[in-house]
Amino acid sequence: MVELTLIRHGQAQTGAKDEASYDSLSDLGHQQARWLGEVLREGQPFDQVISGVMTRQIETVESMALAGVPHNTDARLNELDYFGLAESLRASDGVAIPGDIQSFALHVPQLLDVWRNGNVDGGLETYDEFCSRIMGALHNAAGQDGRIVLVTSTGVIATLAAIALGLDMVKKTKLFLKVMNTSVHKFELVGGDLHLTQFGAIPHLEQPNRTHARTYG
Repeated sequence: MVELTLIRHGQAQTGAKDEASYDSLSDLGHQQARWLGEVLREGQPFDQVISGVMTRQIETVESMALAGVPHNTDARLNELDYFGLAESLRASDGVAIPGDIQSFALHVPQLLDVWRNGNVDGGLETYDEFCSRIMGALHNAAGQDGRIVLVTSTGVIATLAAIALGLDMVKKTKLFLKVMNTSVHKFELVGGDLHLTQFGAIPHLEQPNRTHARTYG
């Protein structure tokens, strides 16, 4: 049995309509990561941090400031191509790319359903390819020594949770919309089977004066 801890990146540039504009932490995102780092430094030390190569993921690791813990990257932990998929859906069905959280919550179920059914631009990563690469990243991390923490994104975490729990796309969408920024999730690999042991912990945001920092963007 191997336990792996996964963390979603801090708040990025909410309201952006393309990947380049979205892919960096907001001031609050940096603060969320700093608070989480304080909590993690008080617990059992990690031996390695592995993140995707997206700016928001790397900046989260940097702001967590786990001094002395090596940081490596694995592009397989990158998020699904949300904006590419959204543009494909706009071109095929005229569905506008959302610009706020409320519109995003309505948009995600449509997008994931179309993606899962293979009805997107042929140049984009398929749903099955996405599942294969993130499971590959997880198995790679599990094969390394010591305690590993992975910094990644919503789609990766929600998909792994759905795989572990055997959820259909409707239930997976509900998970996708409930992965809070800098939330902590734990999985176990037992042989070839994936198990979810913790979802959505926010020990660094439980204080009443930090409720404003419980974000999903």
